[in-house]
Amino acid sequence: MLEILSYGFFLKAIAAGIAISLACSILGVFLVLRRYALLGDSISHIAFGGIALGLLFNIAPFVSAIISAIIGSIAILKLKEKTNLQGDASLGVISHLGLAVGIFVMSIASGFNVDIVSYLFGSILAVSMFEVILSIILLSATIIFILIFYGELIYMSFDEEAAKISGIKVGVLSMLMMILTATTIGLGMRIVGLMLVSALIILPASSALLFAKNFKTALFASGIISVITLIAGLFISYQFDFSPSGTVVLLNFLVLVGMAVAKRIR
Repeated sequence: MLEILSYGFFLKAIAAGIAISLACSILGVFLVLRRYALLGDSISHIAFGGIALGLLFNIAPFVSAIISAIIGSIAILKLKEKTNLQGDASLGVISHLGLAVGIFVMSIASGFNVDIVSYLFGSILAVSMFEVILSIILLSATIIFILIFYGELIYMSFDEEAAKISGIKVGVLSMLMMILTATTIGLGMRIVGLMLVSALIILPASSALLFAKNFKTALFASGIISVITLIAGLFISYQFDFSPSGTVVLLNFLVLVGMAVAKRIR
């Protein structure tokens, strides 16, 4: 099995996968605590619409997906602020709009259904060196953002209203986090696909929060879980010819179930 480490495509898959998984798992802890766990799923629907538009107008789907994801994430935040909708309602409105745009474009165009399928389910073993570099830059930006605003982000995660009263710029920080999440999902579509990338945001963070005694432990544990399941998933998928994306997500689910069972027994 270890002979695969001599292949450049596999090493690039590991590097990009680790970077995206860490970014997703770190952001996931904050999003789960703020009850935005389904943000990844919602933005993936928005990015789906962006991919369809990109293919229709001969724009690089990678670029159109990230742009649409960022615009959609900001729209979700603004819709919540201006209309007093709850977070899950604003997520549902914008995400279904993005999904509808994608389906509508597919209905009036033809010839790129196969291309859309590749973005929906990912192609981690086909990532380029450019995407690896982008993934590392994104992870670095995420870590820097967390380190600079660590205290404010924790305060926001547990009591957003109190954070506003205390003078924290909740709107600005929320928008920055939305943009980071949207960009991460846009890049992550090449790792596990748009339909599954939200699992890397929800599952490792949820597993870590089941047993972590403090916030730093939760962040660290979420990152460790995401990296271990990513590497294990790639090796298992290679050995048994499974889908890499599906294997990674299933392993994350098994970890979550194991953590829940262990916590209940304890």
